[in-house]
Amino acid sequence: MFSENRLTAMKHPLIRNLFISISLTLLSIGTACGEKIVVDPIGRTVHVPDHPLRIISMAPSVTEIIFALEQQHRLVGVTRFSNYPAAARSLPRVGSYVRLDMERILALRPDLCIAVKDGNPINVVTRLMELGIPVYAVDPRNIAAIIQTVQALGDLLEAGENTGRLVQQMQQRVGRIRDLVATSRNRPRVFVQIGISPLVSVGPNTLADELITLAGGRNVVTGSNLYPVFSREQILGLAPEVLIITSMAREKIFVDIKREWQEWQQLPAVRNQRLYLINSDLTDRPSPRLLEGLECLTAAIHPELLDMQGLNCQ
Repeated sequence: MFSENRLTAMKHPLIRNLFISISLTLLSIGTACGEKIVVDPIGRTVHVPDHPLRIISMAPSVTEIIFALEQQHRLVGVTRFSNYPAAARSLPRVGSYVRLDMERILALRPDLCIAVKDGNPINVVTRLMELGIPVYAVDPRNIAAIIQTVQALGDLLEAGENTGRLVQQMQQRVGRIRDLVATSRNRPRVFVQIGISPLVSVGPNTLADELITLAGGRNVVTGSNLYPVFSREQILGLAPEVLIITSMAREKIFVDIKREWQEWQQLPAVRNQRLYLINSDLTDRPSPRLLEGLECLTAAIHPELLDMQGLNCQ
């Protein structure tokens, strides 16, 4: 970890350039092995090491996938909110996935960075490539793409049987939910709250919207806005039968939110006690854990099909 004086010194252009030069020299020494040419999921041709040993994950979802593939021994750095599994919390941080710290990345001497198209700043990715550090990018925007991303990263890291087993498990879990939901003709009206102040929901063509549909519900939010803001009066007009909060709010904050909603007994979801909290990491992080989120949503929307008590939704 950098000291305050060292970080201050690094801001000087000459010192910073010297640091970058030294880092690149060390990087070239550490990556003197062979390389291969691959095409990443967004269609870019990338030269990567045959056996990358010093990987930086540039998004929490990528971190989770690498752990799920049992390739965590290759990780030397992750982004700020990489909090799962517990072992990921002890890894060095390289900023948040939208505000990456170039100097920290270089200090860790990676031989490969894995980025996400939706979130990582293109200028940082471009600069890393210019400095000779390969960046492999993924774009998991829906469940099918998440499974494809797992397959792609498994192939890239030569995870072997772990890749096939994980992909098969994910496909089976999606298939199980499809089969369960197919047994019911009821499609409850669902409102998902992802922001507290302002009150933000999810519109069509979002990952959460796909989850709602797969879980056997109907998203009451329509229109072209992916993440629209609502007033409680507007939600009253939508009359959702199920109201789900998937924000980062926990414990006392959620208790307060739930108490506020209890005042709106005109809402079918409130009147019938169909108000649920689901961990936001399970519903908006495109990793294998998204299938847990799908199961939690299914239990909330169709409790007659799946029992939430047996799931870890919070």
